[in-house]
Amino acid sequence: MGVVVESAMSDSDFKKIASFIEKNVGIKMPDVKKTMLQARISQRLRALNIPTYSEYIRYAFGRGVPNEEELVHMVDAVTTNLTEFFRESGHFDYMTQSALPYFAANGKRFIKLWSAGCSSGEEPYTLSIVMQEFQRKNPGAINGYSVLATDVSTKVLNRAAGAVYQLDSVKNLPMDIKRRYFLRSKNRDDKLIRVKPEVRKYVSFARLNFMDDDFGFRDTIQMIFCRNVLIYFDKPTQESVIRKFLRYLEPGGFLFLGHSETIFGMNLPFKNVAPTVFQRI
Repeated sequence: MGVVVESAMSDSDFKKIASFIEKNVGIKMPDVKKTMLQARISQRLRALNIPTYSEYIRYAFGRGVPNEEELVHMVDAVTTNLTEFFRESGHFDYMTQSALPYFAANGKRFIKLWSAGCSSGEEPYTLSIVMQEFQRKNPGAINGYSVLATDVSTKVLNRAAGAVYQLDSVKNLPMDIKRRYFLRSKNRDDKLIRVKPEVRKYVSFARLNFMDDDFGFRDTIQMIFCRNVLIYFDKPTQESVIRKFLRYLEPGGFLFLGHSETIFGMNLPFKNVAPTVFQRI
């Protein structure tokens, strides 16, 4: 029989965990998120057989020496992950019709893309599919590409690397796309699909925290997709993260944000070229 977890998290325990999340991950944790945080952290208490939130905090934060492994589990529990294939499809239309022809016209033959906040992998695999479709329809325009996919959550990165999804996740895709880029499970009762190896081989996964000072990249990037991630940060943190992106996004490169995100009001070297699409000046 599992441990009985205390029913309510105290305000002081909430503030300790919320402060850690805000400082180390950048996600806003106002008081209205206490119920959500309590529900997610309670899963860690049950997994560890720890009955109280106070004991869990002592376990995670230690006395001067934090439990780094548990802090990763804490971040995994708190971060929200919601995504789907070809989400906000207008961005991929712009990529195909404008961004990639722009690079091809300027002699760029190899395209590096970054899915920043890739969650369970649907976005980076979509980017790989879009690149292959463009190459298929425009032979010689772009010779090669790579997709870097990063997230702060090791849990979703592991799932993303597996590239296995529910069949329903592709139900709205055209049949030719499904046949060209996905494999159906041999056991039809499973209702699972897997992204084909020829799509996966161009995508690499890594853990990355936007709060880090140096992301460790050595090359410039042509397109950055950071969609529906910045909404969890306050305005100063959003601007700080985008300024870090600028270190790696080459002049003329494109930044794609989520439909409810914007850089307006920030003094940044971008021009708005389409809804939530910004080109570096």
